[in-house]
Amino acid sequence: MEVKDVHHAYRQRAVLQGVDLRLRAGTLCGIVGENGAGKSTLLKVLSGELRPTRGTVRHNGRFGYCPQQVVLNDALTVRQHLTYFKTAYRLADVRYAEEIMEILGFTGYVDERVGVLSGGTRQKLNVTLALMHDPQVLLLDEPYQGFDWETYQRFWDLAGRLRDGGRSVLVVSHLAYDTERLDELWRLDTGVLRQGEAVAA
Repeated sequence: MEVKDVHHAYRQRAVLQGVDLRLRAGTLCGIVGENGAGKSTLLKVLSGELRPTRGTVRHNGRFGYCPQQVVLNDALTVRQHLTYFKTAYRLADVRYAEEIMEILGFTGYVDERVGVLSGGTRQKLNVTLALMHDPQVLLLDEPYQGFDWETYQRFWDLAGRLRDGGRSVLVVSHLAYDTERLDELWRLDTGVLRQGEAVAA
C-alpha cells in the first residue's frame, strides 16, 4: 500500500495534513495516536470508505479490512457468517478461515449464534472474516479489543505468520502495545504522520 500526500478536511477543519505512508510486502507495522488525532478518518481513507480531499491511496493485490466495530449479524451462527463471506469473496471453501479460527482458539463456537458470544469471541470472528480471503494487504483497527491474554498472544503469533508469509499488515491503535513486535511504527498527531522510534524486526 502506498499513500501519498493525503489531506482531508471536514468543512474548514483540517483532519489529515499531508500523510505519506508506504507499507511494503512482508512487514508488520503500527500506527498509534490519541483520540482526536485523525485515526478514524485515516482508516476510512485507507480502506476506501472515504475519499481524501487531496492525495492518493494505492493497494496492490487483495485488500482486507477489520474495522473496530464488528460487522456481524447477531441472528446468524459463526458457520453462517463464514458461508456468507465465502460467497461474497467467491471462495471455493472456508478452509483458510478454519485455520485462522484454530489459531485464535474458537473452533468450538462454529455453530453458536453470534448474539450469545462474548465480546472477545465476536472480535475473533471479526478478524477471521477480514482474513479469510487471504489478502496481501491487511488493515486492522484495534484488532485485539476484548481479547484475553492468551488470545492476545495468539493474535500476535498470527500477525507474525502473515508477515513472514509476505503479507503487509498494518495495526492501528490508540496505544503502542508490544512495539518490539513491529517492523515499523508511526505516530499520528493532529493529522500529521511521523515515523516513531526504531523497532526491531
